Amino acid sequence: MDMQTSADVQNRRITKGFMLTRVGVTGIKKPVRVVRSDTSNTLFCNIDVFVDLPSTQKGSHLSRNLEAINEEVEKSLHNGLPGIEVFAAGLCRSLREKHEYSTYAEVCVTADYFMERPGPSDKLNLESFKIMAKAVSHNDDILKKMIGVEVIGMTACPCAMETVREQYSTNVTMDDCLPIISHNQRNIASVLLEVPENLDVEANDLIEIVEASFSSPTYEVLKRSDEAAVVLQAHREPKFVEDVVRTILSKVLERYPDLPNETLVTARSESEESIHKHNAFAERVATLGDLRTRA
Repeated sequence: MDMQTSADVQNRRITKGFMLTRVGVTGIKKPVRVVRSDTSNTLFCNIDVFVDLPSTQKGSHLSRNLEAINEEVEKSLHNGLPGIEVFAAGLCRSLREKHEYSTYAEVCVTADYFMERPGPSDKLNLESFKIMAKAVSHNDDILKKMIGVEVIGMTACPCAMETVREQYSTNVTMDDCLPIISHNQRNIASVLLEVPENLDVEANDLIEIVEASFSSPTYEVLKRSDEAAVVLQAHREPKFVEDVVRTILSKVLERYPDLPNETLVTARSESEESIHKHNAFAERVATLGDLRTRA
């Protein structure tokens, strides 16, 4: 088979086929340079891209995906971009242009992200987070982009705390200044906001929202006094996974009063249980309009 015939295999017309909602490539790793104010940060990103495929076309031109990714990466390395969600939006537009048969394109980007945060004793530590971006283009609708973060924190169980309180209240003298003991969980929580392309949301602000929604943040480096401070803080603010999600939602409403009602919010919390062999999970997906009416 000659090269010309081989190159046209994807364009072959088929009958009795099915439309495919997403065809693409996943797990592409590329650097993206983000420039904010006077700071420049190169993020090493994992990129997944997809377009739809008509029922009459045999295959998608996957090489076009890689071409689009490389072009957008080069733009970021030379000029810098305000965020990976802007990179995702530009890549999404490029996919629709290169796949002329497409009515849908989707780009998902994740990256490890490091930011200095003060510990309990106010000493700065370089803490790790995950940031996530997504862009979706569908027909002639306005392109939507999403920015989100995933944060690891700590929760203390309110249920066990109350049980301990009831069992020990009659025969153990407790210092009123100290919280009741309970079991703890490592909690992995995330929040994602999907907004029109012309609106911006800072990942750093989302990290602060999620960290403030745990019983306590967690830290890479802790001295003994810091460890005690973290444990005490967590037990003073016991929370279920449901509490974490509801706190995130409340803080999003407080932080973004001017975002439109159609802004889509996804808040998620999963606790890796310490006394069970299962995890606990809670999630809410809603628009800001729904949340503002407490729906």
